[in-house]
Amino acid sequence: MDYLQKGSREFTLANLALFAAGFITFANLYITQPLFPEFTDSFGVSPATASLSLSLSTGVLSVALLLFGSLSESWGRKRLMTISVFAASSLTVLLAFAPSFEILLLLRMLQGFVFAGVPAIAMAYLGEEVDSKSLGVAMGLYISGNSIGGLSGRIIMGIMNDHFNWQIGMIFTGLLSLLICLYFVWALPASKHFTPRRLEFKALSKSLFHHLKDPGLLCLFGISFMLMGGFVTLYNYISYKLLASPYNLSNTVVGWVFVVYLVGTFSSTWFGGLSDKFGRQKILLAGIAIMFSGAILTLPVNLFIKIMGIVIFTFGFFGSHSIASGWVSSRATKDRAQASSLYLFAYYFGSSVGGTTGGFFWVRWGWNGVIAFISACIVTAFTLAVTIVLLNRRPEKA
Repeated sequence: MDYLQKGSREFTLANLALFAAGFITFANLYITQPLFPEFTDSFGVSPATASLSLSLSTGVLSVALLLFGSLSESWGRKRLMTISVFAASSLTVLLAFAPSFEILLLLRMLQGFVFAGVPAIAMAYLGEEVDSKSLGVAMGLYISGNSIGGLSGRIIMGIMNDHFNWQIGMIFTGLLSLLICLYFVWALPASKHFTPRRLEFKALSKSLFHHLKDPGLLCLFGISFMLMGGFVTLYNYISYKLLASPYNLSNTVVGWVFVVYLVGTFSSTWFGGLSDKFGRQKILLAGIAIMFSGAILTLPVNLFIKIMGIVIFTFGFFGSHSIASGWVSSRATKDRAQASSLYLFAYYFGSSVGGTTGGFFWVRWGWNGVIAFISACIVTAFTLAVTIVLLNRRPEKA
């Protein structure tokens, strides 16, 4: 059958379109993260409460993914992704006019719901339309769009908050995202290997829970939860650390610290290629170990060492996420959208739980407490990765 292969025009268009969708989703999802200190000052809320502007979005997103993955089996991949990116972009513009922190949280929850139309469906689209020999690279390119989107949203908000205000930043990002939506609609090829099903929630729920019987998939879901919980915790509270003494950095400079997301763009694609060549098991373990070493390097006071630790931490995270997410798409031989939805449910639920829980560690024990919490998450993920390696000594489903 005519699957998309690396080097073809259709492969390039599909990957650029999904790169754009990932950019829109994550630029808008993480747009409040660098604003936590601003929310703490302006609205008089604690760091943990300020983090709800992200955690509530990711929490609603995690649940909505289960719904959107099932809906896409009936309504089609491209249609739902299109609705998602346009709605999410429009809501970002509305955030600029929120009259209170409570209304802002309500809008962020609604935004979390519509965000769900892209992540699981994009992964399912790639699993269906891309040749298996090119899937690792394709998944890596999509995830690189996620990392660049998250980076761009943070930098824009840091600059706008210093020179104008965060409301102007919201309007600018929302309008930019709406323009990129138009490119996505034009560039993404229609599905050739998708067969629509009747929307029967009982049957779809049965196929969803079928994946929970696979111990290998359960390990991948656990890895997703733990790694994302640790990852978002570091980025949630590093702004508080760098804005305070002895660093006293500006919002603009702190915003540019997030440029280290670019290493995620490289590592997600590079790790995907390595997994195609050397096998995903070894590369996943290596990625998690790299992430742990980066977390430890953020402990010293020296700013250069701390930034290098963040770079290494980010490099390992995106590489590991690329491998684990691609593994889900290949291990699930049917109903891939549901399998991807479960993986991303764990991913974003980990972000929601870990991101806010880390705030209590920050308030109680400072940065050392934050890293202790992150380290516990990473060690648990590594243990699950070893478990799936042992499971795959038996014949693998993928």
